[in-house]
Amino acid sequence: MGRLTGGDPSLLRRINSAVVLHALRGAVSPTLTDLTRITGLSRPTVEGVTEGLIEAGLVVETVPEEGGARRQGRPARRFRFRAEAGHLLGVEIGSHRIAALLSGLDGRILGAGSRDVSKTACADERLERVRLLVADVLRRAGVARSSLRAVGVGSPGIVEADGTVRLGTALPGWTGLALGERLRRSFRCPVLVENDANAAAVAEHWKGAATESDDIVFVLAGLSPGAGSLIGGRLHRGYGGAAGEIGALHLLGREVTPEKLLSTTDEPLHPLDEQAVADVFALARQGDPRAQEAVERFIQRLVHDVAALVLALDPELVVVGGWAAGLDGVLDPLRDELSRYCLRPPRVALSLLGEAAVATGALRLALDHVEEQLFAVETTVTARR
Repeated sequence: MGRLTGGDPSLLRRINSAVVLHALRGAVSPTLTDLTRITGLSRPTVEGVTEGLIEAGLVVETVPEEGGARRQGRPARRFRFRAEAGHLLGVEIGSHRIAALLSGLDGRILGAGSRDVSKTACADERLERVRLLVADVLRRAGVARSSLRAVGVGSPGIVEADGTVRLGTALPGWTGLALGERLRRSFRCPVLVENDANAAAVAEHWKGAATESDDIVFVLAGLSPGAGSLIGGRLHRGYGGAAGEIGALHLLGREVTPEKLLSTTDEPLHPLDEQAVADVFALARQGDPRAQEAVERFIQRLVHDVAALVLALDPELVVVGGWAAGLDGVLDPLRDELSRYCLRPPRVALSLLGEAAVATGALRLALDHVEEQLFAVETTVTARR
């Protein structure tokens, strides 16, 4: 199914198919009578559409359960949405790890896996690790690659609509990489690439700390923090895909880089050395005065960067994720700072998805794409305008 157009002679049929299919996915073995009531369509229309969906392999008639009290006459036919008619994949590509989630067409997880990767790995090596991981996840789940309907990918950097990384300093050889094109060689289905913080924001809205909010900011904390935002329930990428790059705010009159802020020596930390960052925070928790000073400097910078974005967007909720999500003392300074500057300070919460946030958001990206096709909608969270 493609997008709806006013000149499409099958427009009404396609709308009816989408309505019935959506009702089937949300109900448990409904009858034709149930579907007629839920959709508001006539019984002949529902029956005709259902038969067409069965022929398309998206719906199946269920077998009556044994053992129940038998009624006179022929039992009512019941149907269900075939979530197994296709599969979706969500992939995270990070500096130290890659991860993948596999689901059916209903978004329920069927398989998962992750692998470590060196922060110095070149683009070719990193992409080869992705291919090996995907093959392993599919094999262990017993799912054929040909059944994949869409693949979502979360990656650091500013990502163009076609999946090209316009700027990506977190991974070696990432700037200018035609990531979408490279990955499409491995699949026979659409591959959709998104910035990692944007993907994490979508994930928290779907299954995490922001399920009840449509205006949110997700902060992916790190030495160079990023943020993803949903405005009115839709992902906000900005004109060039660079919305939320709060890691560059130190350029606006703040000469000290995050790598220097968090250093306990005269030497700045390496931007990709997450272990060195973890060591500084561990020392701070143990009472090391220099480490505590470094952590305080870093948290204040992070808090100010987030406050700038909150003032611009006025979200209902700020979710903090990344490695900073497990740190003591991040939320209270952020709440205090926001209360100083905001007319109505947003709620602040930690990520509920942790390190699974990016891959989960990538999976939602794939699910949204399929829903646009199956349900003939254009109002999904991640749809590009």
